[in-house]
Amino acid sequence: MILGIGTEAGIFLYAGLSGMTVMFAYELLCCLRKLIPHVPRVVAAEDFLFWIGTSGYIFSRMYETTFGSIRWFFLLGLVCGAGMGYVFLRSVKKLFSRVEKKVSGKKKSLEKK
Repeated sequence: MILGIGTEAGIFLYAGLSGMTVMFAYELLCCLRKLIPHVPRVVAAEDFLFWIGTSGYIFSRMYETTFGSIRWFFLLGLVCGAGMGYVFLRSVKKLFSRVEKKVSGKKKSLEKK
């Protein structure tokens, strides 16, 4: 199977999107854990089931796009996508914390008056 560079670039971007999806899903799982406290055994079971599901999801994406062959650029795309998603989430969290500080600062100044 011969792939053109355009096809490989599309697969790389698709892999990046898959990496972001996995990273965002895990972040949602972490948020759920913060809202509802879990016993360490339950956390371990959740992680085990999450990574089993994630491996199935990644395998299906890889099978769908590269016809079952392991391509290193697909794996690199997964890692790059997850990294970009991580950076995006951290910047959004910083932005929200700045807005929260400004809003709480204005509330305090209004309360003093």
